[in-house]
Amino acid sequence: MSDERATHCTVKARDRRAIAVEISGDPDGVPVFLLHGMPGSRVGPRPRGSVLYRLGIQLICYDRPGYGGSDRNEKRTVASAVEDVEDIAADLELDRFSIVGRSGGGPHALACAARLPDRVTSAAVLVGVAPANAPDLDWYAGMTDANVREYSTVGADWLKLVERVRLQADRIRRDPVSLVKSLQQQMTDPDLRVVDDVAIQRLLADTYAEALRPGPYGWIDDLHALRSDWGFDLAAVHQPVLLWHGAEDNFTPVSHARWLARKIPNAEIRVETETAHFGAVEVLPEILRWLMTSALVGPGRPRG
Repeated sequence: MSDERATHCTVKARDRRAIAVEISGDPDGVPVFLLHGMPGSRVGPRPRGSVLYRLGIQLICYDRPGYGGSDRNEKRTVASAVEDVEDIAADLELDRFSIVGRSGGGPHALACAARLPDRVTSAAVLVGVAPANAPDLDWYAGMTDANVREYSTVGADWLKLVERVRLQADRIRRDPVSLVKSLQQQMTDPDLRVVDDVAIQRLLADTYAEALRPGPYGWIDDLHALRSDWGFDLAAVHQPVLLWHGAEDNFTPVSHARWLARKIPNAEIRVETETAHFGAVEVLPEILRWLMTSALVGPGRPRG
């Protein structure tokens, strides 16, 4: 699932921040943005270039602010991703595109769909979270103790959270595999099956190492953004949307996807049995095919 033929570039955001971008697949294909998880980076798991060529997809990944090669945007919200995606699309001369967000990237993908109705043609969310203030949802039910501790500390003790994440990020920078091992201790059996693969472990370790290379603040800002007001209305998402979730996910419980499905007008939900959070890595080629067939319009490169 690596891609040695990816193209790297840096895009200047409208506020002059640097955004690190990686593009793979067919340069003339249908553009699809892939928004990474938390912590994560542009080098996260994705289909090989040969697979993307066969699908006819140009896959665009970027580091959210504070991760990898992207400058921090300290006060960002989930909706702040919209301007960054717009700026990348402008730099690449893309008019319309699809978007998929994995885990913590899911809400950011929905923000783009809501705020860019004439540009985002279809969207998918893989194992994504619901808003922290979601009514009629027990937000923490079924979630790992570690995730409950991280998310709940956001509002309770900000300084404690910063120090905890800083220490964890320092440890991961020294030994990226340590996060993989820590996650394995919390995984259900379907996730263990995925992550027991040595190649997947290496990809995840590389992703975490790059994400936290500049420090812990991309991760800290993600936690704050996800637990704060997202800055957009889910009811404004009218494109075709696929919500994919593993039934045995204990990092982001499936109840989050079911809640989102009730709030997004054109959402289709798929809950897969005998799979969990990291099943989102394996299912991505299938999701990319869905995005292409469900897009409201054709390829995103402008004509004329």
